[in-house]
Amino acid sequence: ILATAQYWGAALSQGALSVSAILLCGMVAYSLATNKRFDNPISCVVVALSVFFIMMPQTVTASLAATSPLVTDEVTSAAVTGAFITSYTGTNGMFTAIIIGLLAPTLFIAVSGVDKLRIKMPEGVPPAVEKSFNVLIPMLLTLGAFGLVAMILFAGFQTDITALINTWIQTPLRALTTNPVGLVFIYSLGVLLFTLGIHQSTINGVLVEPILTIVLVEAMELYSTGGIDAVIARPDLYLNMNIINVYALMGGSGCTLALLIATFIWGKWQPSKEIAKLGILPSIFNINEPVIYGYPIVFNIPLMIPFVLCTALGIIISYFATVAGLVNPTCIQVPWTTPIIASGLLSTGGDWRAAVLQVLLLALFVVIYLPFMKASETAQRKQFEMSE
Repeated sequence: ILATAQYWGAALSQGALSVSAILLCGMVAYSLATNKRFDNPISCVVVALSVFFIMMPQTVTASLAATSPLVTDEVTSAAVTGAFITSYTGTNGMFTAIIIGLLAPTLFIAVSGVDKLRIKMPEGVPPAVEKSFNVLIPMLLTLGAFGLVAMILFAGFQTDITALINTWIQTPLRALTTNPVGLVFIYSLGVLLFTLGIHQSTINGVLVEPILTIVLVEAMELYSTGGIDAVIARPDLYLNMNIINVYALMGGSGCTLALLIATFIWGKWQPSKEIAKLGILPSIFNINEPVIYGYPIVFNIPLMIPFVLCTALGIIISYFATVAGLVNPTCIQVPWTTPIIASGLLSTGGDWRAAVLQVLLLALFVVIYLPFMKASETAQRKQFEMSE
């Protein structure tokens, strides 16, 4: 029964995690095409996916199952052609998928803008047919250009684009973002930008979240095969995307749920309390744009300090609590909109201590926000009185 259930779970993983890079590549290409208002976004998806596979190695190494544990000189691997490996189509290929999903459609759209490359169709041809022919030559040129790059990488360097990206981009970024000092510095910088009106995803969505998501997926795969003990034995997987979503973004960026609680209990400035009433429900689901721009956090100097500090403390305290064995590592992906307590329980495989840690952190953040909230109210009251 368990073996059958495992097959069911493996089938789901094969249809989702193992092809996540393919799905991501197509979605990035489609989003880019729609943002550029290109009239044929589906063709951009086709180009991006084709280039994604063009850039893969044409020969891969496959592991062979041993026929007997007593045979020591048996061949255990073989070179296989006409196959794709999940280390390229899955989470390890996400960076490649993002880069190709941006570069290939960009080149294709630029080439499609050349009028001389358009195939002139006679009058009466349906617009859909004409649109398909118009992208034919630009598509061939784009695919041919990337095929030439793949050939040069193979013939000249015996490598491929994914291997290069993993070596020169993904591995250094992972080393930087999967240690507490580097992660706190980069994420705090992104959160600081949010206090200036620039969404934190400008920094974190590019440098941090893709890498930490890859680490989280690795932790999920390890948990599915070896249970929580296998994940505990891998400290390099402790810092993943969930440790931020679960502990450092309670109520949204800057842990502003704590600010709203402090405002409800000790706030005296009525406009702030009205914004808190409007923002409390979204903040329960970690959506805090109404608070960021309505309270406001943006350009509110007193609140900038706890906004950045609480995020950094959430990462540091939860990481060292995990290292010390006080809570299980986060190893199950939950939506970032999951409310606290539920997110702690679900992301750690049902560890109640994670929910307790969330409550304790939230109480700490309320205390941290309190004096800055009072200073903000005083400043806003003075500004209001001066404007009258």
